[in-house]
Amino acid sequence: MLLGTVLVLLLLSGAPASAHAALRTTTPDDGSVVTQGPRSVTLTFTESVGLLDDSFRVFGPDQRRVHTGEATHADGRSDTARAGLPGKLAQGTYTVAWRVVSADSHPVSGAFTFSVGKRSATTTQIDTGPDEDPLTGGLYDAARYLAYLAAALLVGAAAFALLCRPADRSPLRRPLVTAWWTLLGSTVVLLLLRAPYEAGAGPASAFDASALGRTLTSRPGLALLARLAVLLLTAVFLVWLSRRRDGRDRRDPVALAAGTALAVGLALTWAAAEHASAGIQVPLAMTSSVLHLLATGVWLGGLVALLLTLRRSSAEDLTEVVPRFSRIAFASVTVLVVTGVYQSWRGLGSVSALSGTPYGRLLLAKLVAVTALVLAAGYSRRWTARLAAPATARTVAVRERVAQPVGAPLPPEATAEPGTPDAGEPEAPAPEPGDGNGDECRRGLRRSALIEVAVAAVVLLITTLLTTTLPGRAQAEAAQQAPAGALPPTTLVTVPYDTGTDSVTGSGTVQVTVDPARVGENGVQAVVYGSDKGVIVIPEVRVTFTLPSRKVGPIDAELTDVGGYWSTNSVNLPLPGTWTMKTTVRVSDVDQVTVSKQVRVAS
Repeated sequence: MLLGTVLVLLLLSGAPASAHAALRTTTPDDGSVVTQGPRSVTLTFTESVGLLDDSFRVFGPDQRRVHTGEATHADGRSDTARAGLPGKLAQGTYTVAWRVVSADSHPVSGAFTFSVGKRSATTTQIDTGPDEDPLTGGLYDAARYLAYLAAALLVGAAAFALLCRPADRSPLRRPLVTAWWTLLGSTVVLLLLRAPYEAGAGPASAFDASALGRTLTSRPGLALLARLAVLLLTAVFLVWLSRRRDGRDRRDPVALAAGTALAVGLALTWAAAEHASAGIQVPLAMTSSVLHLLATGVWLGGLVALLLTLRRSSAEDLTEVVPRFSRIAFASVTVLVVTGVYQSWRGLGSVSALSGTPYGRLLLAKLVAVTALVLAAGYSRRWTARLAAPATARTVAVRERVAQPVGAPLPPEATAEPGTPDAGEPEAPAPEPGDGNGDECRRGLRRSALIEVAVAAVVLLITTLLTTTLPGRAQAEAAQQAPAGALPPTTLVTVPYDTGTDSVTGSGTVQVTVDPARVGENGVQAVVYGSDKGVIVIPEVRVTFTLPSRKVGPIDAELTDVGGYWSTNSVNLPLPGTWTMKTTVRVSDVDQVTVSKQVRVAS
């Protein structure tokens, strides 16, 4: 049982884990002063983005909203967003608040400023759009992860029934039905919540007919509709399969072909709406994503099916079923190796990103954490070998008897009295305890598999950290647009933190400097001190800024570890006021805390 190895590759892939699009450039440039008013504003991102009805909100020097044209992709490029502006713009500073949907289906937002003629003060409150609704985001993420788990169980249990061919398939009926209904329900929830999730609105807006109509024509909405269609066909397939009475050792090419087609179609509904469908090498990336998802389902869902089969099947049946599953698992591992390495390269972009970006450091940390799974998997492989041994011995004996020529004298052991050993052959030794396919072997395999599942659950919880981490390749592309050089600190904010652990890094303070703490470009540096008052190195520090009174943000500072402290020089705070600065301190893969502080930004 190589579940540990599989999870290593799951962590390396990063594709379903996902991250968000990063803003690469703006036209006009952020903070620039232009002599004449531009005819449009254009944003360029590190990956393709989806547009909303309210993707742009532009406010003039008098803080009134400026009429803009419909948001479109500039020059037909899916990684851009553009909105037209009126022909004549008054002199002064304009604020552009934007919100788009990244290729991984997550909404991202931000704001920037530009000035016509000269800069002007902005002091009046304005409405720059909705803030994130935590309930909508929580429900959407829960349904998203539930859909992944249900798909893995559905694909894995069906593959186990078709490929491993257990004599008694009744233990697999309940997980198949449960997985199908769970996937159906979570898909419907995702479809309903898609519009409010993109807009940052509350769940009550899910039943807005116009918003739902826009969802059904968007790429994520079409992918969810396709998933529902595949699920209906899958239900027909499962009913047809349950009514067949073929022999257990007979391979059914029709059933295998139909099941494979449905599984591929199901995996495509994820690949078509996430990172694989955007960026470099899209055809290869989508193929890799589909194979990765299928291999994950066959293995993880098959492991659950194996646990259920161990409780109900006979010892003789297990000696055939378990080795079959072991071979299928090995094939799944091979697929996961190839696709996992490729997707890691695609997300990281370079070897240096493994240690130079939060995304890469998370991958390295997870590789270390999953070593425990590899050790646990060794015990499962030993029990699998013991279960397979009796079947191998019987096969050899049958072949020897079949090979006897017709008419040849019977060997002495064939004429001996029952229970009497042949005088010319030594008596076969009695089997040792645990060898063979007895109850002890069955219990041992079940225990080791349960341990794998328990440890896997812990590791999968850690992998959720990747869902909010920008890939190394996108971070490097975005960083190319940031100005170099450090700014001297002028505003100092001390942020105490306590993760609840007893280590030196478990509690302490973060000193965050914001310079010049004025509207426009700001530099942000963060230095972390442990409980012993000394400077410490931790895996991640994240700082975001939100202006609740004007509904701007969150704006991620995207701090980079520059050796001893975290820094960036390109945070644009477009409006004056009291901003909420949230500082997230992560001291290990599982221990982190977020602390909020108020920061005053002058005009």
